[in-house]
Amino acid sequence: MAEDGYLSSAWESGNHHSEFQNGAGHGRPQLRTFESVEESSSNTRVDSPSPIPRASIDSAGRSSTSRWQGSDAGVPAAAEPHDAHSIGQTEAPNLVEPTFDENVLRALCELDCGVPLLLDRIKQSMVSCREAATYFKKRAVMEEEYGKNMQKLARSTAEIYSMNDGKAGTFVSAWHGTMRVHELMAENRLRFAQRLNEMSEELSNLTKEVDKNRKQTKDLATRYERALQESESATEKCKNRLDITSEELERVLLQKEGESLKDNVVQGRPGGTGGKRAIGKAVAKGGLLLKGKNPGNIQRQEDDIRSRMSTASDVYRKAVTDTQAMRQEYFNFQLPRILRSLKECADEIDLGTQYHLTRYAFLFESIVLSDGSILVPPREEGLGLKASIETIDNRGDFRTYMQNYAYARGGAVTRGPRREGPSEEGFLPPLPRHEGDKVSHHPPNDVKASIQQVTLRPTFGVDLAEQMTRDRVELPPILTKCCEAIEKYGMQTQGIYRISGMTSKVAKLRQQLDNDLNSVDLDAPEWSGDINNVTSVLKGWLRDLPDPLLTFSLHQGFLDAARIENDRLRHIRLHERVNELPDPNYATLKYFLGHLYRINQNAAVNAMSMQNLAIVFGPTLFGVPPASAGQQGQANGGMADATQQNLAIETILNHYTDIFVDESDMGS
Repeated sequence: MAEDGYLSSAWESGNHHSEFQNGAGHGRPQLRTFESVEESSSNTRVDSPSPIPRASIDSAGRSSTSRWQGSDAGVPAAAEPHDAHSIGQTEAPNLVEPTFDENVLRALCELDCGVPLLLDRIKQSMVSCREAATYFKKRAVMEEEYGKNMQKLARSTAEIYSMNDGKAGTFVSAWHGTMRVHELMAENRLRFAQRLNEMSEELSNLTKEVDKNRKQTKDLATRYERALQESESATEKCKNRLDITSEELERVLLQKEGESLKDNVVQGRPGGTGGKRAIGKAVAKGGLLLKGKNPGNIQRQEDDIRSRMSTASDVYRKAVTDTQAMRQEYFNFQLPRILRSLKECADEIDLGTQYHLTRYAFLFESIVLSDGSILVPPREEGLGLKASIETIDNRGDFRTYMQNYAYARGGAVTRGPRREGPSEEGFLPPLPRHEGDKVSHHPPNDVKASIQQVTLRPTFGVDLAEQMTRDRVELPPILTKCCEAIEKYGMQTQGIYRISGMTSKVAKLRQQLDNDLNSVDLDAPEWSGDINNVTSVLKGWLRDLPDPLLTFSLHQGFLDAARIENDRLRHIRLHERVNELPDPNYATLKYFLGHLYRINQNAAVNAMSMQNLAIVFGPTLFGVPPASAGQQGQANGGMADATQQNLAIETILNHYTDIFVDESDMGS
């Protein structure tokens, strides 16, 4: 697929996608805990004219939160050093990256519901992402099932047609071309299904990572809010403790000055009705407690209460300072970081979902366009489906079939009217042949004389088709005669076909078979005693064929098929080349390889494996093709192709039953 370039341009390029391309953290460092922030702030509290800005883990450099402290004008003076370190200098870099939408972050910080808003938005995005992943997964299953079924159908159809007795010629090529087109389209669907599975897995992982980051950020925000609430509660307790101590001091002072309860109620310190009522109650209570006390005890109580009040005041002031600092730390620094982290999670899952949907659209378009280019490819890339079917030549195929049929059935006795016969039975003499202006008559005596002249029928060095036509047989007699003797006497002979016979004996047997094949008895002890002589003669007959058994015309086709690395595809292509052999060669090859197949059944004894048989008969069955321009010689060309020749023969032998044996023959 060509989506690699599309991926780099549509997703990997651009700075705003860099965070999505990072590892498990998706480009976002982990937020610091509240304890680490307090420790950092406490460590950096130094008195210097120019405060050092606080370092932010999330941003590339040091960041500033000065934009968030506009509303904090009432901060106590004691909190100023801490605030300076928390807020930083005005000239420091921004808290967020330039590509981040600062206006959105500012608006979220101003909302009281910013955190739950983003949490709910991320949940919605996660639901959308899961739905997209589920769709990709289901679509992948559908595409994979379609592709596998189409691929299986195309391959099985091509194999079954090769084994059946269907039409040959141009129809076979067009039919196999049609199946190859469907097989290529099936491969496209399988690749599409693989890409869909990858995208579904990536979206599922993205959802899990975003959900994990969402929960971590939510827990962190909850801890910050709880810590701030606890600090505010502690400040309120300190305030109440200071108020109680103040009331006690007020009571002692009133008793010391000798003021009456009524005057104290009227002349209470300003602070509202509630304050007067509280002071009055305290004085009433103090008046009863201090009744009868001497001035020395009252003075000691006053000193003790003043000491406790000073301590409570210091504690309250420190609590107010810490709470205010924590509040500024939260609203000016931690809350923007939390909101930024959640917004990045939302952007990350939204961009990831959109990217994979865009990638899906691109892949879908690519698949459709690829199917179109397979159906109608450019001229230089071969034929498409329609063009392949248009190459069928029914008229030419019928002429070829007619010739082969007449050749194959020419010597068989057929039922029906005879064409010629003796005149005594009422047959007319044959019509004269017209050769131009001459009319030639062949009297019966000349026919008999011509038949008598063919007394010697040479076997070696004669074209295979001529031998079979001349002898009116379906198989060469020398082949059946030698193979039957070898199977009778040589099946248990170690190294059969690999060991040569005696030169003199081989020459003698060759001459006898060439002169009068029928008169030679291979069951005689002279030949059955050393069966290697018979095997050498048979190999010599195959080598002496003018056109080898696998023919020079198909020589290159067999070699190209043998170079295919895939075993199944090599078997199919060799099967196709075998089916293209002429009928005499096909019948002879089928019989002879069946003989070798039976030899191999006894490989445990005769040590002739398929590989050994292929090494022996590879060069013999292929022959040496005529030297063409640019070749140095015939021998060099044959040696260069020896490996492919042996592999071709070995593959055909291993799949002999698939290539040659019909199901009907196996059943019978």
